[in-house]
Amino acid sequence: MTAPAATPAAPGAAQPQVFRVLICDEMNPGNLEHAGYDIEYVANMPREDILRRLPEFDALITRSRTKVDRELIDAAGERLKVIGRGGVGVDNIDLDYASLRGLLVLNAPESNNVSAAELAIMHLMAAARGLTRSDSKTRAGVWDRKFLGLELKDRTLGIVGLGRIGSIVASRAQGLRMNVVAFDPYVPDSKFERLDVRRAATLDDLLTSVDFITVHTPLTDETRGMIGAAELAKLRKGAIAVNAARGGIIEEQALVDALSSGHLFAAGIDVFVDEPPTADHIFLHAPNLGITAHLGANTVEAQERVGAEIVERVLAALKGDVSKGAVNAPALDAKTMEALGGYLDLGSKLGKILAQLLPGASELEVSFLGEFPADPTPVLTSLLIGYLGNSTDEHPNMINARALARERGLSVATREQPESPDYTTEVIVKATLKGAERDRIRTVGGTVFGKSARLTRLRDFRVELQPEGYILIASNQDKPGAVAKLSNLLGTWGINIAGMALGRAQKGGEALFTLTLDEGLSAEQLQAVRDLDVIDSAYLVRV
Repeated sequence: MTAPAATPAAPGAAQPQVFRVLICDEMNPGNLEHAGYDIEYVANMPREDILRRLPEFDALITRSRTKVDRELIDAAGERLKVIGRGGVGVDNIDLDYASLRGLLVLNAPESNNVSAAELAIMHLMAAARGLTRSDSKTRAGVWDRKFLGLELKDRTLGIVGLGRIGSIVASRAQGLRMNVVAFDPYVPDSKFERLDVRRAATLDDLLTSVDFITVHTPLTDETRGMIGAAELAKLRKGAIAVNAARGGIIEEQALVDALSSGHLFAAGIDVFVDEPPTADHIFLHAPNLGITAHLGANTVEAQERVGAEIVERVLAALKGDVSKGAVNAPALDAKTMEALGGYLDLGSKLGKILAQLLPGASELEVSFLGEFPADPTPVLTSLLIGYLGNSTDEHPNMINARALARERGLSVATREQPESPDYTTEVIVKATLKGAERDRIRTVGGTVFGKSARLTRLRDFRVELQPEGYILIASNQDKPGAVAKLSNLLGTWGINIAGMALGRAQKGGEALFTLTLDEGLSAEQLQAVRDLDVIDSAYLVRV
């Protein structure tokens, strides 16, 4: 089905530009008649036809079926400008190669929010009342009316991840007269207050205070396996766990063990680590476990929204409006990259460090000291990308990072000072987390030597360290022996120190030292560091 092309101009008149868009996967794209656009929709178009015809189009819109790999991108030639993916994930698109070729990739993650949230609530209710258990027994000819389910009213639901979907789950649960507590270190207090949700200070605080738990976080190194055997054991006996977010956030074997032992009353799963699951997958034989086949987005309404939204965003992008749905960002021009390359890397690393030292900050104040080789605005954006990278299902980039920061309630201020007292140039970032009793503040700073980023400031201490790999940040009173004791402890674990930097406010006062390590520390090892009598505090960050 093809929308009519724009009406030809009169002879001799300037021809209006008509953008051609190909929709090659099955979806409900909504209205295809848009002035200035020629939209062709071929559901489940064969790959050989896409390869042959793609050079005719300015934009390509897919779902998950079509693999937009190097072969497809190369086949497009020079005309293709935008790739749209209906839905959240972009696993079927080679993002790195698309970016290298200067192609903008868009998605429509918001369209599935209500459907995904409602599926999580459905799993919760089905688990509480033994729906799948009773269904299978009845079909097998067993009429079992002795099973006792659980009411949701007045129970406490714990939500891990209070983003768009988690927020909808919270409101739906409150409509069922449930109490709601959530853990999300990246969300400001103002959002918890607006949603009337109690904030759990830590994941353990949430686990030990709820009857049911549901997870709604992106899958990152931080969240993969975050609910394992130890975490499930902290839930009250008879609890319910639901994962309708990403496979692997709740460890699969740990969940099955908790169900088999009877510690968990029941569970609901919509996602697997590997999909589709094999016939012998442990979930398929687990007791009291309800399973759906990754159906979070599969409602009539969501499919209508996702098609219409991705078409709207692609058409806007072709006219220059990339404010919604940008997943990647075409590279900065070569001149800017040459001038700011090291500073862009520095900004990203400072953001990553701050995200681990003070997640969920309400304010960032970024100071650019000295004369930079170019406008440092892209450095601020790079810093936001680093800070927001693990806190959202979306992909922060040079296009959408500021919008994502606003959505998170993160206020960003900048100031420029023509001279730096200690270095030719320096970037100093002060993060503030507003609190009822007192504000929490963390400050980091850095500069660039040649092309390499250097860490120059932590809190009020001067340091000089290459921010790579794992960094152990420890404070102590300025007395002999602290570094030796810590070094000996690390040595007993076979952990090598790659670099070290020391700083102190005054002789005999508080001191701070940073160590770059060849490998990370477990939670138990980090606690052992904190328990040393010469250490006041210790944090581990990964850059």
